[in-house]
Amino acid sequence: MSETEALDTHLQELRRGTVVLACLRLLERPGYGYGLLEELGSRGFDTDANTLYPLLRRLEKQGHLTSEWNTDEARPRKFYRTSAAGIRLAAALTDDFRAIAAAIDALPEED
Repeated sequence: MSETEALDTHLQELRRGTVVLACLRLLERPGYGYGLLEELGSRGFDTDANTLYPLLRRLEKQGHLTSEWNTDEARPRKFYRTSAAGIRLAAALTDDFRAIAAAIDALPEED
């Protein structure tokens, strides 16, 4: 594995959890998959539909998201919203993320 491939693999692993947290926080306001995908990208959380939609289904199954279909428009859209359990999870993950970031910031840097 090249150095670039190794970096890409580790970055993907690092970002995986942050996308979960970003989704939970962004969906405190109802949103649909494609709109969420665009918002994540614009905020620096690059992901693709093949990653996002299974994640949304998993979070819903776990009780962290709720969903409902909007059929008012020509094309029905499934809207997601963070549940009360999801809000509690997002708060806990945010606290832990901040603690980890502070711990990393406190590590010595190379000269």
